Amino acid sequence: MKKDIDFSMVEGVSVAVAVAENEYGERAWNVYLLNNNSFPLDNVLVASKGYGEVDGEEVKTSVLRHMFEQVGARTFVQIEPIDPAIFHINNEYWVSYYIDGKIYDKKFVFVPDSITEENMIDISMLQMQGVLHS
Repeated sequence: MKKDIDFSMVEGVSVAVAVAENEYGERAWNVYLLNNNSFPLDNVLVASKGYGEVDGEEVKTSVLRHMFEQVGARTFVQIEPIDPAIFHINNEYWVSYYIDGKIYDKKFVFVPDSITEENMIDISMLQMQGVLHS
């Protein structure tokens, strides 16, 4: 059972929404998982979904699941592209992974309208600008 699992503190793992120019010269937004640790993350599972209210109506996106066998030390992987049309709802990324056979788990939620130009910073690992959630 879930209550019997000891979930340890997640450190050195972040999720970022970053923008870059695509091959057509257009701005393309993507979500990335960053591993700032000196060791790899094994069997990484990321479940993503969007939810919230728009004009008094409940809005939900599909739940997408992504699996990465390993995310190397001090590297990143692209989780998925993201449409700016859903920046006004909650965008949740539930990340689970193993280190030396022990499970780690954390939910990263970009709250409505937090993915904006004003909140963007330089993300050195990605060499892009974006919004970082740690």
